[in-house]
Amino acid sequence: MCMNLSSFFRQNRWLQALAVILVLIVVNLLAQITILRFDLTNEKRFSISDNTKTMARQLDKDVIVNVYLDGDLNPSFLRLKKATQQTLDEIGIYARRQWTIHFIDPSQADSDKQRQQNYESLTARGLKPTVVYEKDNQGKSIQKLIFPWAEIIYDGDTVPVRLLENNPTISGPENLNHSIENLEFAFADPLRIKAQKSVEKIAFIEGHGELAPEQVYDASVALSKYFQVDRGALSLDPNILSPYKAIIIAGPKLPFSETDKYIIDQYIMRGGKVLFLIDGVRFATDSLSTAGMTPAIPLDVNLSDMLFKYGCRIVPALLQDMQCVQVPVNVAPKGESPNWQPMPFYFSPLLLASPESPVTRNIVQVRANMTSGIDLNVNSNSDIHKTVLLVTSNASHAISTPARIDLNSIYDIEPETYFTQHYLPVAAAFEGSFPSLFANRMTPEGIYPPSSTIVSGKRSRIIVAACSEIIRNDIAGNATNPQVLPLGYDRYANREYGNRDFILNSVLFLTDDNGWLQLRSRQFKLRMLNKTETIKHRLAFQILNVALPALLLLGFAFAFFLLRRRRYARS
Repeated sequence: MCMNLSSFFRQNRWLQALAVILVLIVVNLLAQITILRFDLTNEKRFSISDNTKTMARQLDKDVIVNVYLDGDLNPSFLRLKKATQQTLDEIGIYARRQWTIHFIDPSQADSDKQRQQNYESLTARGLKPTVVYEKDNQGKSIQKLIFPWAEIIYDGDTVPVRLLENNPTISGPENLNHSIENLEFAFADPLRIKAQKSVEKIAFIEGHGELAPEQVYDASVALSKYFQVDRGALSLDPNILSPYKAIIIAGPKLPFSETDKYIIDQYIMRGGKVLFLIDGVRFATDSLSTAGMTPAIPLDVNLSDMLFKYGCRIVPALLQDMQCVQVPVNVAPKGESPNWQPMPFYFSPLLLASPESPVTRNIVQVRANMTSGIDLNVNSNSDIHKTVLLVTSNASHAISTPARIDLNSIYDIEPETYFTQHYLPVAAAFEGSFPSLFANRMTPEGIYPPSSTIVSGKRSRIIVAACSEIIRNDIAGNATNPQVLPLGYDRYANREYGNRDFILNSVLFLTDDNGWLQLRSRQFKLRMLNKTETIKHRLAFQILNVALPALLLLGFAFAFFLLRRRRYARS
């Protein structure tokens, strides 16, 4: 029977053609339904996460992505452009709606005037250029403006996307590698925000002398892209914080009552998230700025027992660091014209960010001021995982309080013998099931409606930083015309540090139930050539890469010719 069927098909060519067509149709239908992608790289650098795939499938509007990284680019920016193209193509495969990508060269114009207008238009939209210095064929140095930015147009809104990370403390190749690692998060994050159906709420807690709204304005604006940001004081209702995904306690100066602590504690027990920015030392700012000296005493806001229960302690000390910001100081003798020179201000350290946490990975140094430290070697609990986020450098010093701080004496110290402490923790993240401070304790009076105390909470997260200055922005101008400066901005050096990124990432980490921030933890190993060896063996490498392939090709051609000649010679 099988032989007859096989013979039948061989004798009917049109049935064979029909069978081939049917197979092609079935394969095409399966290809439309199922997406098969194979990434053979060890780091999965050409793959995207399941979260990004799901987000792309849920987009209900067309997406247009304009990438301004195009034109005459050097090899480094060409690599970034290629990685951007690959990332966008990979996301677009899973998008259900139209996904359009445009690469635009801002320098492409009919005249210099039109080119300048293109540059000014992009800069006005916040897409600041990067200046690149190169040499032409004649060896002359030329300057180029590159715009490593993209814009996502979705549902009538336009969102800028920064493609190039710029950390001045690391090399250019490392910055480029970090930028490529962050591409998926850079594109997926704004689309996720635009596609979400509801907006979660967070709150700044008031009522204990916390930083004023204008002092955290820049942080509030950054957070408002993701959340509804509220402010308010606690009441006697134990459920008052239930609507909020996370709360921020920024720089309290007055003690918390037991009822306030109970509400915060039970909020954490129910899975709530808290960002604590608690100063460990009290000092007189006015006296420090006018007279250059102030007494410094421990600051107790009645949260020590709660934080100790959760696994840390704010150390009542002031940290100094050789790695710090510089401020202008008049070094001219008395009676002479002022001579302002930049001098290191050791009480304003530049904190190092941990590369191990998605909160701090690839962010630049974080500026602190009059900061304390945290002690993590307390109340060890296997259910709580601790991760250090910010530390001082390897040349630090801690001044225990109470003490008298005299700014005039800090420049008389001997750095080699004074800065002998290393990597003092200033901020850390805690994850796990926290024990309640109020276990085996009476519920504070006044709590209404009465509720039973939760003694062992759901898994939650908190972040503790021993410096409220991390979240405080400066305000320039006067009372009638105030100007809020960017968070982490150093007006003397005209440089912006990583404070905003740290605060934003901290809150995103606390509220991230789906692992979105883990995209910032992607690591692509940087495989760089040994420059010494490449120069030493330059000729050998040139022969290996240029001459050898040509010789092999000629050898194969000659062997093929001989074999063909022998074959036809026999016939």
